[in-house]
Amino acid sequence: MPELPFIPETITVHLGSPSSNARNVTVPFSDYIKNVASSEIYPTWEDNAIRANIYAQISYALNRVYTEYYRSQNYDFDITNDTSIDQSYREGRDIFENISQIVDEIFDSYIRRQGNIEPLFAQYCNGTTSTCDGLSQWGSQELARSEGLTPFEILQRYYGNNIELVTNTPVEGVDQSVPLRPLQLGSSGNDVRQIQIRLNRISTNYPAIPKIALTNGFFGQSTDAAVREFQRIFNLTPDGRVGKATWYKIQFIYNGIKQLNSLDSEGLTLSDVSMQFPEVLREGDSGDFVRIIQLLLDFVSVYEESVPFVPIDGYYSPETTASVRAFQETYGLSIDGIMGEETYSVLYDVYEGIIASIPPEQFSETAIPFPGVELQLGDEGDDVAIIQEYLNFIGVNYPEIPYIDPDGVFGPATLNAVETFQRLFGIIPSGIVGLLTWTAIADLYTEIRLGEIVSPGQYPGYDID
Repeated sequence: MPELPFIPETITVHLGSPSSNARNVTVPFSDYIKNVASSEIYPTWEDNAIRANIYAQISYALNRVYTEYYRSQNYDFDITNDTSIDQSYREGRDIFENISQIVDEIFDSYIRRQGNIEPLFAQYCNGTTSTCDGLSQWGSQELARSEGLTPFEILQRYYGNNIELVTNTPVEGVDQSVPLRPLQLGSSGNDVRQIQIRLNRISTNYPAIPKIALTNGFFGQSTDAAVREFQRIFNLTPDGRVGKATWYKIQFIYNGIKQLNSLDSEGLTLSDVSMQFPEVLREGDSGDFVRIIQLLLDFVSVYEESVPFVPIDGYYSPETTASVRAFQETYGLSIDGIMGEETYSVLYDVYEGIIASIPPEQFSETAIPFPGVELQLGDEGDDVAIIQEYLNFIGVNYPEIPYIDPDGVFGPATLNAVETFQRLFGIIPSGIVGLLTWTAIADLYTEIRLGEIVSPGQYPGYDID
């Protein structure tokens, strides 16, 4: 799901029960709401009652779209017209003029609980032949007629005083939330952070799934372990890759545990979905994320003549734009000079491909480039042992960095050494060895090592006994 809800330009309606062979129709969202309102309430009702019902209908539909309730179950639609579970939609029906005008005024508004971000699953019923915990349609008419309640007061009467109306919501095209490429060891970004948050919440109900210590957007070994266990529990191929099937299964289970599709929703807070990584980077931007893409471009430029060298200064300069454009042209991408999800994904793939093709002996006197997998507390393996050796070597010249037993286990001692290095060299002390930190360690290791190599006949800088 996206970070924050928005009004979709269109909504796809299945004209039957979810598993039926009925047709799908895709219509503008406002037209859908006009049809639902014209099918479920009377145009002669009090204006305030009509508005209260339309707010509920908008929120109900947006909850289905935002949580991808049906898409996460592998359906190809957003909502049905089965009135036992969804709202009434009658294809081709006449729309009442006053209802059409009201929808045009308020179709970009929805209800949510205070402190939550998801649209309220605004359950409702007619209040005569059926009753429910949500809004009573005939009851809303009576409240407007006899008590003169405003639309919001009517909604509070049924949904509680802890609701609010979100207005002027932007209208955007809807894409499926599944990432363009499967997430796996070495991946990073908002999508990774999203599954980390969800898996940690799911693990409360399914304790066999190990907790992910840091939900930081870096797909390390702890995330891999959690994904594999989730896949085993829910009968998916336990390969540690988050493709479409795993992505939507995580979302479906998460929605169910959080009860996002009910009035008793546990709720989503901004911290559950807030963005840690920028959606796009473009000329004029600055910061560590810019520095990361510059490092990748710089590395690729050594092996791909068509991609020019770019200064690694953390500023998205015209030179960075030119390098991005050249990379995009070389690899058949849209040439706009902007680092979006698709360009970054291809850039990272190219980087990993180059790393995999370089023979190890090429690094006999220099440090190995970033291997493509973030290292953090709890990780184990050869890459951890390598970075421990590099830090120990650097520590001879920088005694502030404590010695670590190079055992290949990223424990508290390694965490302390990494954080110390990061503080010494102006990197945010996250304790994570990502591209920036690995490159900084590797560059300093290489600089010190090459500085100690003595050529034949060269004075070594100290007396020879």
